[in-house]
Amino acid sequence: MSEVLNRSMPVPISHESSTVQPLGSVQRISASASSEFSAFGLEGVIGDARWWRALQQKGAPLVEPLANDLARVTFVWRDPHGDEHRSPIRRVYIDVNSVTNHRSRNPQSLERIAGTDVWRWRTTLPANWRGTYTLAPVAKDYLPPNWSGSEERQRMSQRVWWRDVMSQAIADPLNPNQPYSASWGGAASALHLPQAPEQTAWFSLDAGESGLGDDSGALLQELHWSSRTLGNRRKVWVYSPEEAQGDNVDPRRRPLVILLDGQHWATRMPAFSALQYETRQGALPPAVYVLVDAIDGERRSEELCCNPRFWEAVQDELIPLAAGVTPFSSRAMDTVVAGQSFGGLAAMYAGLAFSERFGCVLSQSGSFWWPYVEYLHAPPGQCAVRRPGERGALAEQLAQGRLSARPLRIYQEVGAREDVMIDLNETLRIELERAGHHVNYLLFEGGHDWLCWRGGLIEGLRWLLEQPD
Repeated sequence: MSEVLNRSMPVPISHESSTVQPLGSVQRISASASSEFSAFGLEGVIGDARWWRALQQKGAPLVEPLANDLARVTFVWRDPHGDEHRSPIRRVYIDVNSVTNHRSRNPQSLERIAGTDVWRWRTTLPANWRGTYTLAPVAKDYLPPNWSGSEERQRMSQRVWWRDVMSQAIADPLNPNQPYSASWGGAASALHLPQAPEQTAWFSLDAGESGLGDDSGALLQELHWSSRTLGNRRKVWVYSPEEAQGDNVDPRRRPLVILLDGQHWATRMPAFSALQYETRQGALPPAVYVLVDAIDGERRSEELCCNPRFWEAVQDELIPLAAGVTPFSSRAMDTVVAGQSFGGLAAMYAGLAFSERFGCVLSQSGSFWWPYVEYLHAPPGQCAVRRPGERGALAEQLAQGRLSARPLRIYQEVGAREDVMIDLNETLRIELERAGHHVNYLLFEGGHDWLCWRGGLIEGLRWLLEQPD
C-alpha cells in the first residue's frame, strides 16, 4: 500500500548575470543594474549609503514573484574593501544547495556592479523551493587552477580546490534568518521561498533562539553510551517535551523515536523547541526522543550502512540505557527510527531487519545506492547521471525475498533535485510496496539538505505517530 505525494516537479532553473563591462561603461551598467533592483523600492543610488541601509532593513536575498509559480531571486554581497580598484576580491562564489554545481571547474560567482562595492547574482527558482547557501569571497590565490591529467585526477583536483574555496565560505550577512552550523563545519544561510512547505515549528530557532525550548515540564538529559558490542563511546541525548503529564498519559505507552545523526539535531540544528512546539500544539503525541551521536565520519559509514551489530547494540544496550532515564513503549508499532542520507539507509534497514522492534521508519534522502558508489560517479564538472530502475543492496534483497519483515509504516522522501538518488529511492519504494509495506512517499522541492529534512522530519513524525480517532 502506498501514498505518493509529489510536492514538487523539477522546474528548469534559469540563471541570469550581467557581463562585467569596461570602466567606460559604468553609467550604462548602473542603469541596467538599477532596473534589476527597481521592483524592491530601495532608496538611493546603487552602492551608496542610503541604498545599503535600505537593503539592510529589507534583508536579502531579494525575492520577486513571477508567473507560473516561479520566483526571481537576487543574492547580494557588499565588498568591505570597496570597488574593484581597491578590493583584492576576484570572485564571490555562491554554493546554493541543489541549484549551483559545486563540482564545476568554474562554479557560479556573483558579479560586481562596476564602480561599486555591490556584488550580485540573479536566478529563477520554483516558488516552493527551500534550501541553504553560502558565499565565498576569494582573492586571486583561490581562483581555479589549470586542470590537467586523467578524468579521475581532474575530479580529485577539483574536490581539493573546492574544499580550499569553502574554507573561505561565510553565511550571508544580509540574510535576516539566524545562520546555522553546516555539516562541513562552516556557517550556512537559509532561503525559504514563498510557497515552500510550512516549517512553523522551527520559527523560534530561525529567530535566533537556542532551539532548546521551554524547559518547564520537559526532560533533556545528555548521557554517554559505552558500548561493549561496538567497542566505542558516544553522546546520547534523551528528550521528552512533556515529561510532566500528570495522570493524562501513561509514560509506558509513549512512543520512542530514535534520531540518527543526533549530534546534528542536538547541536547544529537543535530540534528540541520544534518537537516541543508540535507536542504542545497536539500535532505530535507526548513521546521520548533518543538522539544518537554518529561519533565521526568513519564510524558513521561503518555503523549506518546496514550493520546488524549496530542495531543489536541499540536494542541490547542503548534502549535499556534510555529506559533508565524515562519509560516508553516497547511495542514495535510505537517505535520510530529516523535518519537522513546514510541515516535514511540505516533507518530503513533497521525496520526491515528488526521489524519485531522497529515498526516505523522515517527515511529522508536515503543513500540507497549503497554499496554501489559508482552510481554517484559523474564526468568531471557534472552532476551524477540519472539511473532509472537501478537498485542498491536493500532493493536487491527485497526483490529476492531475503528481507521478510512484518509490515512496516514507512515515511520516505527525497529531494526533486537529487538526481540519481531519486531513481534509487523510487526503485526501493516499488519493492517495499510489493513486499506489503505501507509507504508514504514524497518528493520535495530541494536537495540533499538539512534545511529541507527538518520540515520532513516533523511531517514524517506527524504521519507515523498519528493517533487513531
